[in-house]
Amino acid sequence: MNKEERYDVLYRQIDSLIAGEENLVGVLANVSSAMKEQFPSEYFWVGFYLVDEKSEALRLGPFQGTVACYTIPYGKGVCGSAWAQGHTLVVADVDAFPGHIACSSLSRSEIVVPLFAGNRIWGVLDIDSTELGTFDDVDRIGLERIAPLLSHLGEKCLKP
Repeated sequence: MNKEERYDVLYRQIDSLIAGEENLVGVLANVSSAMKEQFPSEYFWVGFYLVDEKSEALRLGPFQGTVACYTIPYGKGVCGSAWAQGHTLVVADVDAFPGHIACSSLSRSEIVVPLFAGNRIWGVLDIDSTELGTFDDVDRIGLERIAPLLSHLGEKCLKP
C-alpha cells in the first residue's frame, strides 16, 4: 500500500475504534497505538499534548515511544508553535527549527497537528521520526483528516 492508502485504512480504523467512546485517555492511547502500528518504521514517537489553559502550556498525554517532555510552553518548540499558530507544522529537520525542544536526541523530523473543538485548540497530535524529511503533504492531509474524529473529546480538556 502507498502512504495515501495507509492513511485511508488508518482513518477507517480509528473512526471505528473510537465510535461512541468518551474515555479521553483510552481513546488517545488507542489512537496513538493504531498510528504507530500503521507506520512502524516512519513513526518513532506518536502521541498527544493537551492544553492546560491555566498554565498556558501543553501537558503530556497518551503516547507510544520513548520518554517525553512533560510540559511545553505556549509558542515554544514545534508543538507550542503549532498551538500558537493554529495550523499543522511539518518540520523536515528539527535541528533547523528555531527553539526546537529536544525531548529525544533521536528525533530528526516532526509533524504537529492542532486538535480543535469548535474554534478552540484543546491539544496537539505530535509525531516524530528518526529520519530527516519523513513527513510531507500526504502526511499532513492524512493526519488533518483524522484529527476531527477526536474533536468530541476536546470539551473534556477545555475549561469554560
